[in-house]
Amino acid sequence: METKEKKKASWRNNKWFRAAIPALLLHCSIGTVYCWSIFSQEIADYIGFSKSATEWAFSFAIFFLGMSAAFLGNVVEKDIHKASLIAAICFAVGMAGTGFFIWYGGAHKGSALALIGIYICYGFIMGIGLGTGYLSPVKTLMLWFEDRKGLATGLAVAGFGSAKAIASPIMQAMLDNLGKGGIYKMFIILAGVYFVMMFTGHLLLKKPEGWHEPSHENKPSIMSVLKTKPLTNYIGIWLMFYINITCGLALISQEKMIVKCLGLAGIVGIISTVSALFNAGGRLGFSAWADTMKDRNTIYKLIFIMSIAFTAVIMLTNGIKNGEGNMLLTVLSLSLIFVVNAGYGGGFSNVPTLLSDHYGMGSISAIHGITLSAWGFAGLTGNQMASWIVKTFGKEVPIEHTLADGTVETIMVNPTGYQYVLYATLALYIIALVICLVMVKPTDKALEAKKAKKAAKQNA
Repeated sequence: METKEKKKASWRNNKWFRAAIPALLLHCSIGTVYCWSIFSQEIADYIGFSKSATEWAFSFAIFFLGMSAAFLGNVVEKDIHKASLIAAICFAVGMAGTGFFIWYGGAHKGSALALIGIYICYGFIMGIGLGTGYLSPVKTLMLWFEDRKGLATGLAVAGFGSAKAIASPIMQAMLDNLGKGGIYKMFIILAGVYFVMMFTGHLLLKKPEGWHEPSHENKPSIMSVLKTKPLTNYIGIWLMFYINITCGLALISQEKMIVKCLGLAGIVGIISTVSALFNAGGRLGFSAWADTMKDRNTIYKLIFIMSIAFTAVIMLTNGIKNGEGNMLLTVLSLSLIFVVNAGYGGGFSNVPTLLSDHYGMGSISAIHGITLSAWGFAGLTGNQMASWIVKTFGKEVPIEHTLADGTVETIMVNPTGYQYVLYATLALYIIALVICLVMVKPTDKALEAKKAKKAAKQNA
């Protein structure tokens, strides 16, 4: 009997059951927001609108993710269970509502109500679920895995990044097999599946025993916490986070067309899956690597230097324009896509641990939430910036692609436009590196290590 009670107590206080698994259940569910490109054209065709009109639903989802994280960070700080329940309900209701309005749009082609309903459900309601769901497990993970905070947060955030790779083939199979109206049926079915996953995560999620949040009366304000370091330090973290996401989204949004431009239209799906794995790998790998560093900001320096180097090579060689039929340029262009995906993911997983190193754990959920507003604004600017550049510069040219059945398909691409996107991202990456070097100060841990090293030298 005593052994059974001990096992039960052990299970209740196991960091994998109480932090890692619930974090993965939550993040693997909400991360499917990035599957939008799989079905955006199908939604547009089904409800009778252009793809560009429906694309705003995704932009709104990312914007409201950032905004809900910023404004509801205090709710997460006070009660992770309330926050994770809000996330499960909003995400599932948003998905089911999106399915309903797609059905309505199919029955009333060109209805503005259907389009606005999708914006509200996929953009606003799901956005709230995304922001609260993203934040809810992060602080809990860092408390349970105090010695390996980067590994823990990287594991959860990798779940968010790999969700697209896992869910995309499932969603495609559902679209292929659900028959007429499969697009709205898929949303309604998945709303139920993801609610069960997220609700299970909500039930399991628990902070370590012995950890007590400071009472609201004794807790310093967020601004007071941020002012413990020069305010420019936090502004620098926010800006480099925003720039990294903006550049990542700009390139990722054009990824499929760049791959087609390289003459690889037949394996676009494989390349997309590989890039999603790099995204997830970057989230886990860079954050775990940062655990071994005295200053986690070093990771951002590495991400920006790598991104600048690969972008500059493709710019100098006109790799996207000249890549078709040239093995070296094709490999370099694909390497750029993979490096940017890895750096994009790594930027996400390292920001909460970097903030905790600078500002402590007391108000980390609220500070992390405010910082995620950068993601919200980047969601509105990254894709749109790249789309504007591609529409404004260069011109579309036809390339031929042989389908699996032997027929030839003509695809319109704009190699010059994609190259010009790199000019913008290179400039932004350079600005981000300067901010990283100048505005973001070393952490106390890094300064102490530097002093210890200097003292050891003098004693020697």
